[in-house]
Amino acid sequence: MRRRLTLLVAATTCLILIAFLAPLALLVRQVAEDRAISRATGVVQTIVPLVGTDDLSLAVQGQPVPVSVFTPDGEVIGAAAAPTPAVRLAAAKGESFAVATAAGREIVVPVVSGPGTYVIRTVVAPAELNRGVARSWLVLAGLGVALVLLGLVVADRLARTLVAPIADLSAVSHRLARAELSARAAPAGPPEVREVAAALNHLAGRIQDLLREEREQVADLSHRLRTPLTALRLEAEALRDPDEAARIAAAADGIQRAVTAVIQQARRRGGERACDAAAVVADRVAFWAVLAEDTDRHVRRELPPGPLPVAIPADELAAALDALLGNVFAHTPDGTAFGVSLSARPGGGAVLTVCDDGPGFPGDALRRGASGSGSTGLGLDIARRAAESGGGSLHVEPAPGGGARVRVELAGASTPDGV
Repeated sequence: MRRRLTLLVAATTCLILIAFLAPLALLVRQVAEDRAISRATGVVQTIVPLVGTDDLSLAVQGQPVPVSVFTPDGEVIGAAAAPTPAVRLAAAKGESFAVATAAGREIVVPVVSGPGTYVIRTVVAPAELNRGVARSWLVLAGLGVALVLLGLVVADRLARTLVAPIADLSAVSHRLARAELSARAAPAGPPEVREVAAALNHLAGRIQDLLREEREQVADLSHRLRTPLTALRLEAEALRDPDEAARIAAAADGIQRAVTAVIQQARRRGGERACDAAAVVADRVAFWAVLAEDTDRHVRRELPPGPLPVAIPADELAAALDALLGNVFAHTPDGTAFGVSLSARPGGGAVLTVCDDGPGFPGDALRRGASGSGSTGLGLDIARRAAESGGGSLHVEPAPGGGARVRVELAGASTPDGV
């Protein structure tokens, strides 16, 4: 916009200057010609009273323009010159006039005296006709260039006052897109731009209110689940079989922890947290290994011995891994082996890989809500969103030996929680 406004002002200024300076340049040349012809005519008029006198020869000498006087008997007094058609016409008609010739502007004045008609002739050379014109045109051109440059400077300053508030609005919108909901635009610039800034600030505030209400609703809904979970735990404790009671109570405790994590996540405010990916992955693999043993599944583990700090909260990483392993148990038959590996990523972070020997994923598996087995289709999307929230990514690809492989790249963190 700034460049276009500057070009627009430059084009407009140039058109105005052309419309003004072109006629002025022609007028300057016409004035110079008129001045030269007027000066030559004045010289001729000073000689007219002396025609037929003895002072005529002296009068035509030393004039600023060459003067020739043609007498009736064919004699030429003054500058030597042959009679031209203009001289003969003036002598025949007795009229004064000026004609343009190759030598310049020829001025002839007939004077009737004594026995016949004298003709006074002078020629104004082109150099005299254009004296000072080139210099005047240079001055006009310089003035035009100066005005164009001044217009460009003014246009640039004006465009800057218009573009700066718009650039600020763009920066604020990008900050809002990065979830910096506290970003606000300072109203500045023209009234229209200030109105847009106020609307953007109102939109940001409304987004904050809606997200706050959504988090509160999610937290309230999750809190309501605690009552039936408590009842389920009491029912489990009432079972006569101690092993069955312990198993159901452990499942209820797991659901309770998940509900608590949802509440904490819904009420969390600001600040990016981190965790030790090695510890979280080892804990969740150990949890799922019990169920894998019950369903005759072989578990391949490749976990590093040391900590791997990543820029994602521990509960989100655990939820993402649970979603991936839950997909394996839900969409592959019993006895299907799977593997979990965690390795350091060059430049910081970690790479989490979950693979299985099952039939694999459909082509649209990453689309939210897509499922080929009647489930919600949110498992992979949960893992993807968790990875991207920490600056990572998720990739679904076929496993080398058949089945599916999900690779989650996690960004690194310098000070993970609990490390």
